[in-house]
Amino acid sequence: MLGPVILAASRSDKMRRLVSAAPGTKQVVARFIAGETVEDVVPIVAELSDRGLEVTLDVVGEDITTVEQSHAARDAYLELIGRLKELGLGERAEMSVKLSMFGQSLENGHELALANVRPVVAAAAEIGTTVTLDAEDHTTLDSMFAIHEELRKDFPQTGCVIQAYLFRTEEDARRLAANGSRVRIVKGAYKEPAEVAIQDKPEIDKAYVRIMKILMDGEGYPMIGSHDPRLISIGQELARRAGRKLDEYEFQMLYGIRSEEQNRLAAEGHRMRVYTAYGTDWYGYFMRRLAEKPANLLFFVRSILTKG
Repeated sequence: MLGPVILAASRSDKMRRLVSAAPGTKQVVARFIAGETVEDVVPIVAELSDRGLEVTLDVVGEDITTVEQSHAARDAYLELIGRLKELGLGERAEMSVKLSMFGQSLENGHELALANVRPVVAAAAEIGTTVTLDAEDHTTLDSMFAIHEELRKDFPQTGCVIQAYLFRTEEDARRLAANGSRVRIVKGAYKEPAEVAIQDKPEIDKAYVRIMKILMDGEGYPMIGSHDPRLISIGQELARRAGRKLDEYEFQMLYGIRSEEQNRLAAEGHRMRVYTAYGTDWYGYFMRRLAEKPANLLFFVRSILTKG
C-alpha cells in the first residue's frame, strides 16, 4: 500500500525538499534520469541507438504556474529537436510531452497547450520523427485527446497514451484503434479515486490485456509500455494472432529499468523504445517511479542509508 502514499508525496513541496536534500538521492535519481541538459542526454541517445534501441525523450517538469514557464517548456523541446537534427538522430528518437508542462492547467489552458505543442510537433516532423502526448490524471484526458485529434489533422503520426487502470480506457482504445492512431498503453501512475479507476492490481493487469487485444486487432500502431515479463509475452502472442509484423508494434520501457530485457527484445528483431527523461525538475517523475515498484523504493532507502 506504499504506492498511494508515495504518489501523495509527489505533490508535497515539503517532501520535495526532504528528498532533494537526502544523502544518496543524486545517485538514485541518476538511475532514472538521463541528465539535466540536452548535452547530457544526447550521448545517451546515441549509445542506445548504437545498441539497436529507439528512444522517446521527456523533458521533465509538470507543475508550472505561469505562461512564461509554458513557453520555456516549448523552447526546451525545440532546443532538443535542434540538437537531434544536428546529429542526425531524428529517426531514432521521438518526444513525449506532458501537456500540463505546456500550460494545460492555466487559464485558457487547452488553447495555450495546443498553441505551445503544435510548433514542437511540426519541428519533430521536419526531422523525421514525432511526438507522443503523455496521459496525466483523469481530469486532463478529454483535453489531451481533443488536442491529439486536432494535431493528427496535420501530423497523423502524433501519438497518445492510455492508462489501463481507468474505467474509460477500453472505450478510448476502441476509438483510437479504429482511427489508426499510435497508442502507448501503460498501467497508470497517478493516484486516482475508485470512482474512475480500478484499484486492484490483478484486475488492472486483466484490463491491460483486454486493451492490448483491442489495439493489436485494430488499425493503429500499438506501443506496449510495460516491464512485466508476463504482459510482454502476452503482447507478443496477441500480435502474432493479429498477424502483425515486428515493425507494426513496439515495446517501451523506462530508462534504467530492465536494460538486459530491452537488449534481448531488440536482438530478437522487436522495436524496443526506451523512455528517457532528463531535466532539473525531476521530483514528480522520480516519485512516480518509486511508487510503481517497491524494489525501486528499497533501492532508494538503501542508498540513503549507505550515504548517511
